[in-house]
Amino acid sequence: MSLDALKAALPEYAKDLKLNLGSVIGNNDKLSQQQLWGTVLATAIASRSAIVLRELEPEAKANLTPEAYTAAKAAAAVMAMNNVFYRTRHLLSDPEYGTLRAGLRMNVIGNPGVEKVDFELWSLAVSAVNGCGQCLDSHEQVLRKAGIERDVIQESFKIAAVVQAVGATLDAEAVLAQ
Repeated sequence: MSLDALKAALPEYAKDLKLNLGSVIGNNDKLSQQQLWGTVLATAIASRSAIVLRELEPEAKANLTPEAYTAAKAAAAVMAMNNVFYRTRHLLSDPEYGTLRAGLRMNVIGNPGVEKVDFELWSLAVSAVNGCGQCLDSHEQVLRKAGIERDVIQESFKIAAVVQAVGATLDAEAVLAQ
């Protein structure tokens, strides 16, 4: 499978997802190729859907430099940790947790091996999949300070939304077919 095969695998009731998958990935003119495919790879990992990751990873790898490929995977990894940690601190009713030192290593954020803006877009998209408002705000602010327009930022979380939905739909269909 590939992007086209994923679209073909979607059931008729998910026609909107099929169309959206084609537009956010196949016809995206707001993101650079590196931003686009890094976002696709990072959100495919974050979606936790083996089907989506297996089908989108080869295209992402083919469209990314080895450094960008590794950085997109690193964004998914570090944000998987950070999203749980910061979302939990935010959700706890005791504000004192917010004053404590995190004590978690996240060096890759400071030195991702690619343009900082690209890594921030990927981190924001993964945070959207994982539902961490504090991380979303943090990455959005960094991107806005770097001069990135809202429509570009929105593209990253549109990709996140569609990739997540495609994964949920195809995973459910696989279970229902058993």
